[in-house]
Amino acid sequence: MARRFRFGVNLLEPAQGDAWEHKCRRVEALGYDVLQVPDHLGRPAPFPSLVAAAHATRRPRLGTFVLNAAFWNPVLLAREVATAVRLTGGRLELGLGAGYVREEFERAGLPYGTARDRVDHLERTVEALTRLLPAPDGVDGVDGTNGGGTHGAGAPLPPLLLGGNGPRVLRLAARHAAVVAFTGAEADPAKDDGSLRLLSAATVEERVAAARGFAAAYDTDPEFNVLVQRVVITDDRAAAVHEFAPHAPYLDEKELLDLPTLLVGTVAEIAEQLRRGRERLGFSYVTVLEPAMEAFAPVIEELRRAEPAEGPGRP
Repeated sequence: MARRFRFGVNLLEPAQGDAWEHKCRRVEALGYDVLQVPDHLGRPAPFPSLVAAAHATRRPRLGTFVLNAAFWNPVLLAREVATAVRLTGGRLELGLGAGYVREEFERAGLPYGTARDRVDHLERTVEALTRLLPAPDGVDGVDGTNGGGTHGAGAPLPPLLLGGNGPRVLRLAARHAAVVAFTGAEADPAKDDGSLRLLSAATVEERVAAARGFAAAYDTDPEFNVLVQRVVITDDRAAAVHEFAPHAPYLDEKELLDLPTLLVGTVAEIAEQLRRGRERLGFSYVTVLEPAMEAFAPVIEELRRAEPAEGPGRP
């Protein structure tokens, strides 16, 4: 049985207290299941933003999407996570990634290192969190202190979302995460600054197949998330992707229309595209960026009309 759709929106723009609360309430009113905050310099700080969102809303889960693990000491991160779990009433979803923007590392005075270095740190972070915070069912941590004493203070490890595309991250996610998140992009081989280029639909399908293979090896069944880069509501799909073509000159029109990370068409066409993506690739958890929050809401409504109120797949 296919997982029920879940929808998240990644809030990118900081706002004053009242304006932030209004925006969070709007996310809830539009029917999103998860309110997310990224971890980039110049964007809202994740944990205080999500705690404020918890006070402004009642229903949505609250996610980091995703924390740059390289910015965080794992032990101190465990303390932040435990506090956020308590202050959000257990609604936190913890998204982690390896980090990729060189300029942000330089501004923060942190070593950028190699991709291998960053994934190594991500692995150490996941291992530390699972050691320091108790399992969600209340089982004590492996150190016998119910979550590492003052580190976890009894708060459980929230559902993990791990984002990336490389085989090491996909293997790590299949083993430890409730959600495997696919960015649908990779580091641009022509640049060394963390710039990304969109993956073709065929390449995304290959990465999904790899993740499924890792999950089968670990006997796990994670939810699959896709980060949508652009939503365009239009009755002229060809014209819309033509405008997008300069951002991905290595893809032709058909390849652009096939991208799971680019949703273009009428509300009904986009809803059907997402149904096909769920069937073929397993993408039942769909995240859009804040600029698309309002435009995407009718698609949520369209898909919800055709689904039962409950179903498998929620953390």
